[in-house]
Amino acid sequence: MTATIWRVRPIATAAHINAIGTAVPDNDIHPPFLIWAEERLASDVERMLFRRMARRSGISHRWSILPRPGGTGSPVDPGGFYASDPFPPTSVRMELYGQAAPELALRAIANLPEPPGTISHLIVASCTGFIAPGVDQIIAQRLGLSPSVERLLVGYMGCYAAVAALRSARHIVRSDPEARVLAICVELSSLHLQPYDSIEALLAALQFGDGAAAALVTAKPEGLRMDQPFSLTLPDSGELIQWHIADHGFSMHLSGEVPGRIAGALSEPEVRATLCPFGSDQVEDWAVHAGGRSILDAVAHGLELGDHALDDSRAVLEAFGNMSSATLMFVLARMLDRHARGRGVALAFGPGLAAEGFRFSRP
Repeated sequence: MTATIWRVRPIATAAHINAIGTAVPDNDIHPPFLIWAEERLASDVERMLFRRMARRSGISHRWSILPRPGGTGSPVDPGGFYASDPFPPTSVRMELYGQAAPELALRAIANLPEPPGTISHLIVASCTGFIAPGVDQIIAQRLGLSPSVERLLVGYMGCYAAVAALRSARHIVRSDPEARVLAICVELSSLHLQPYDSIEALLAALQFGDGAAAALVTAKPEGLRMDQPFSLTLPDSGELIQWHIADHGFSMHLSGEVPGRIAGALSEPEVRATLCPFGSDQVEDWAVHAGGRSILDAVAHGLELGDHALDDSRAVLEAFGNMSSATLMFVLARMLDRHARGRGVALAFGPGLAAEGFRFSRP
């Protein structure tokens, strides 16, 4: 007689985004940027086109950590950060990043609905600066976290780094149900203005602002339950989004082909099945990175979404612009605030051209 051995697989712990705190600086640089950008263009035709495209951008405000010269001026005014010719070198920009990034991240943590309590793991995502000791170490010290707190720094992944941070938090909680993970995205995009003089480059720069978000991820069944993550890289797309470290800041190349490539990819059945195998019509909430109006329109078109499916993303874009990795966290924060229920998909795009995301739900 042969004995049968039954191996019972343990039920994996579910990870939940319990809460998200957000923060932006108090300097709205969007209006002065529009004035500066128009002055950079060579002809009235270009200026009229830029003005029309800016009105259609879906952005009303973008916020910056850069100080106002004289208390009311903009960074390009005399005495401002960008008043010099040439613009400040990367070393000066990184020095300011090291001062301002931890401060903004700490403001986001302070804006959590409740104090985060004991933290076992700290994850920080940022692509707009580098310092050592890192932002993660500075935040841990300023919060008074245990010297034994486990830290992870997610760097230079761009706009989808929030997914990488939250996905890592999910893995940690599923392997250690007692873990309390603080996942932070902090981006200071306004540190990387370049002396652009083409309409394409100025329209791309028009998208970006500064912001930070902090999420508490635990096994406590409150908030948004993080379900299966996914990753997709579009073939032959590596040149579409590029981010280079130059002598005078980080320089971005954002191809005008990006929205079309995104819309085309999302219309393919196999891609849709990766995002939502149960069918896109069964998704109640779409948390899409607000990378720009054209990006959101491309997602809506590619997935054949309803007119209001991306309202949360469009609201974040209007109020804050594209804050790189922090943006998706702001969208998820809105969903937490309005107690969204049912199935959801979080989705962000970045260098590669790649899409990163995860499915989520709220009973």
